[in-house]
Amino acid sequence: MHNHDIDAVIESLLFAAGDEGLSISQLSAVLDISMQEAEITINRLKESYADQKNRGIHIVELAGAFQLATKREMTPYIKKLVESPVTSTLSQAALETLAIVAYRQPITRMTIEEIRGVKTDRPLHTLVSKGLIKEAGRAEGAGRAILYGTTHEFLDYFGLNDLSQLPALTEDIDGAEGEEETDLFFKSLQSSLGADQPADHE
Repeated sequence: MHNHDIDAVIESLLFAAGDEGLSISQLSAVLDISMQEAEITINRLKESYADQKNRGIHIVELAGAFQLATKREMTPYIKKLVESPVTSTLSQAALETLAIVAYRQPITRMTIEEIRGVKTDRPLHTLVSKGLIKEAGRAEGAGRAILYGTTHEFLDYFGLNDLSQLPALTEDIDGAEGEEETDLFFKSLQSSLGADQPADHE
């Protein structure tokens, strides 16, 4: 595999991995190369991104995982996008994801997707961008996946003093009864956020 080919593969892998990133061992396994070669390659690609001043993204390493991230100087534009009227509401997918995080935190993206049955990258990104959820640590084991939890802003948005004021569940949130109990509560949250007409159903 030529350098430009492996670079393209790594870019695709990092994009697909999202904010959970990929470790050297994961890159080594997927690309079928040695750990040393994987480390040399990802660091070379990281330096290549850093040298290209006209790029809006770069590669960062957090807790042993490499991920694509926007550059700090892009923050004002991203903030403007997040705060624009077009993106001010939460979709049904984001509300469902928020409910799962609220009741099951700390929780990984993979577990959320197991409960919802669909990919959850976009709703998670929306919720993080709006400050309603945040990284709450890393899971144990291979990959050290990001754990998500709600923020103080989440409590403020919905007029809660603390998480104990969330409606009590008689079943897990992915159970039928739990879904019914949380439905009314999160409909009121949906209304308070101006998301009466969901934008998507991811």
